[in-house]
Amino acid sequence: MTFNLKEHPHRRFNPLTGDWIFVSPHRTQRPWQGQVEKVPVEEELEYDPTCYMCPGNARAGGKRNPFYSHTYSFDNDFPALLPATPEGRFEDESLILAESEQGVCRVICFSPRHDLTLAVMEPADIRLVVDLWADQYLELGERDFVRYVQIFENRGAIMGASNPHPHCQAWASSSLPNEAVKEQAALSSYRQAEGRCLICDYLVLEERLAERKVCENEQFLVVVPFWAIWPFETLLVSRRHLSGLDELTPDERDGLSRILKRLTTRYDNLFEVSFPYSMGFHQRPTDGVPHPEWHLHAHFYPPLLRSATVRKFMVGYEMLGAPQRDITAESAAGRLRALSETHYRR
Repeated sequence: MTFNLKEHPHRRFNPLTGDWIFVSPHRTQRPWQGQVEKVPVEEELEYDPTCYMCPGNARAGGKRNPFYSHTYSFDNDFPALLPATPEGRFEDESLILAESEQGVCRVICFSPRHDLTLAVMEPADIRLVVDLWADQYLELGERDFVRYVQIFENRGAIMGASNPHPHCQAWASSSLPNEAVKEQAALSSYRQAEGRCLICDYLVLEERLAERKVCENEQFLVVVPFWAIWPFETLLVSRRHLSGLDELTPDERDGLSRILKRLTTRYDNLFEVSFPYSMGFHQRPTDGVPHPEWHLHAHFYPPLLRSATVRKFMVGYEMLGAPQRDITAESAAGRLRALSETHYRR
């Protein structure tokens, strides 16, 4: 018998984190008798008088939004991190350890309209969001205590989004979060050993193999990574080697806007629902040190498994051992690639 990635159980290595994932392609036909979720009703209001992100509305603590006409950002009224946190450390024989953490948490509204998502916004309007991302990355990263800026979007209530208004967040922290630490180590180690960029080399591989491509343009490539954990996880990578959103040329910012719309439209078309996901950009730390090893990329982690009512959660062996998936990266990419880029609601 000859080993076949499409048929036999195996594990795949993630060179960005050093983690492994088990893949079980033979289980894709197993029956589902687990919980089936209700499909949430999609928002149709262009303006919601009760939404604390809509223009002109009051927020917590009495603050009121301006009547903004495109994008808008503000300090989170309930931030996870605070800039005035005093320095401190608690340690007991190195087994019990805590350190203070300073930070800033921003909310970034994509549009004044309450009923939009990236999938149904126009590329010109998404371009304004990209510009604001780059501005926030620079502004927050210039603070002397900030070492990393994480820009991320939780789309949909099942991903923890507390408000359906189109928005994301930027958390600027005084230390590198876990995933950035893993990628920093992997990117640095690869560059030192090979003299090249890990992600640039991976881009060349995916271009050559082509089986995990989802969509592309002159500036960006989207693939289902070989080591994907989530059912329809994707990796969005800049073709040019650059380390942060601030280094994008005007043409590349336009390209990012277009590819974001195309990818999120495919997601919505997959099960004809406003597709939930967690998305985030990974870029160089803002610690004042050059980081030629970093290559701008974004991860999309969507939980939908078989339909809008069947979802993937990390449970059991995945929490105690290692992540596992049944749908191969190649199969997921093929399904996404075959979808129309005209939104199903249009």
